[in-house]
Amino acid sequence: MKRRTAREKALQILFPLDGSDFDLETSMEYIIENKEKNEFLLNLVSGVVENKDEIDGKISKHLEKWSLSRLATVERTLLRMATYELYYGVDTPESVVINEAIEIAHKYGDDKSGKFINGVLSKMIK
Repeated sequence: MKRRTAREKALQILFPLDGSDFDLETSMEYIIENKEKNEFLLNLVSGVVENKDEIDGKISKHLEKWSLSRLATVERTLLRMATYELYYGVDTPESVVINEAIEIAHKYGDDKSGKFINGVLSKMIK
């Protein structure tokens, strides 16, 4: 599985993360089949879940005139995934992490999602 595909599947798995009925195992079973599981996808999903509070703190520091709870779920989830990749040992260049988040935002978010994601992530790496 290509990393872009893994990131898109991770977005779909993590999308309901803020809901009170979020169940990681059920979400994973619904989105991926056993043959599709790969190390990058599992690491990304479990890493975001395990470090959610710390990741949210990092993101919140770089939001201007916004709170994390006001963000659209797609944007919040993509920021969490990209922040995990940037700060938690995933071996991906910063420019690739940002570009991937922007491209996925264009696909799953609204017209302004990519620009917003780019702005927040660019502030994080300065």
